[in-house]
Amino acid sequence: MNKGKLYVVATPIGNLGDMTFRAVEILKSVAFILAEDTRESIKLLKRYDIPTQLVSYRDQNHERMMSKIYEKLDMGLNLALVSDCGTPLISDPGFKLVRELRKSGYEIESIPGPSALTAALSISGLPTDKFSFLGFLPKSEKKRIELLKKYLSQGTTVVYESPKRILSLVELISLIDETTFVVLLKDLTKSREEVIQGSTTEVINILKGKGYEENPHGEFVVLANITSQRE
Repeated sequence: MNKGKLYVVATPIGNLGDMTFRAVEILKSVAFILAEDTRESIKLLKRYDIPTQLVSYRDQNHERMMSKIYEKLDMGLNLALVSDCGTPLISDPGFKLVRELRKSGYEIESIPGPSALTAALSISGLPTDKFSFLGFLPKSEKKRIELLKKYLSQGTTVVYESPKRILSLVELISLIDETTFVVLLKDLTKSREEVIQGSTTEVINILKGKGYEENPHGEFVVLANITSQRE
């Protein structure tokens, strides 16, 4: 009996209309869907009338889930992996699963689609021929500064940040080099999508003017480049 395969399926990052036809077909065809948060993924499945069973899969339950995943694949059943939004493994669970299955010789196929990282880069206006993606930075201010100092000098740097720390992040970048050009992309693909850009000083003033000290909100992709405004 042929073994089943794992499909790594990208899903919308905000606007449910961004789902691809192929992603819908795959999710309808598999035995079950491994989802980071079934409460979030069920909304997408209802939108596209996908009846497939959702099973919770996270880094925390990886060891417990692997025997069941192997069992289904060895029966010849195909499975799919999705995250809450966007492309799995990009600052989301899935690395352990993909690594283990690939080492064991199982077939893994990508069903590409939305990603906050590529969406942000494509409309930032910053150089994209070379960039560093750091995901979510550590909470330690010392470690955040060390990483930013290391990568900001190498080209465009991209990070994900929560609204509660967005202002402090831009202030840290300003401490490193206040001439750094920063682009903040808030709530990409949603009706409240917003782009804030300028020098660190300008962006800090904009955020304070919008009341982010008292009322942080939204989901941010942050892009920064020290050299872009000097070229």
